[in-house]
Amino acid sequence: MRMLWVSGVLSAALLAGCVGTPNLDGSMGAPSFSALQGMCATPPVDYGSDAQSVYTTFFDAYVAERRGGLSKERFCAFQTAIAERYRAYRANPGPEAQSAWANFFLDQRAQALSWRAAVDPTLRSG
Repeated sequence: MRMLWVSGVLSAALLAGCVGTPNLDGSMGAPSFSALQGMCATPPVDYGSDAQSVYTTFFDAYVAERRGGLSKERFCAFQTAIAERYRAYRANPGPEAQSAWANFFLDQRAQALSWRAAVDPTLRSG
């Protein structure tokens, strides 16, 4: 039951964050997911079915970084932390690991939105 609740919350939060977010290929003039991962000179991660959600999160952090609200070092550390946590989840999949990943990722998503909102007036105008 808790797993369904966590999945539902994650889905709702991520769906809300997808409005105005480019797709993985980098539509709307935005960098692609692979380009965002390449900014930090670390090996790209295959996030599987979580790729769009992770891209959305990286994109929000990228907007903050491009507008001076986040250093490149912090942006790369953010990406690295998510990649490490995802790899740990995939190494030992199961209900507890999935729940831990979902909770961690929701926190990271909120952080990225906070960084972007601080520098992007379109997120505060409504």
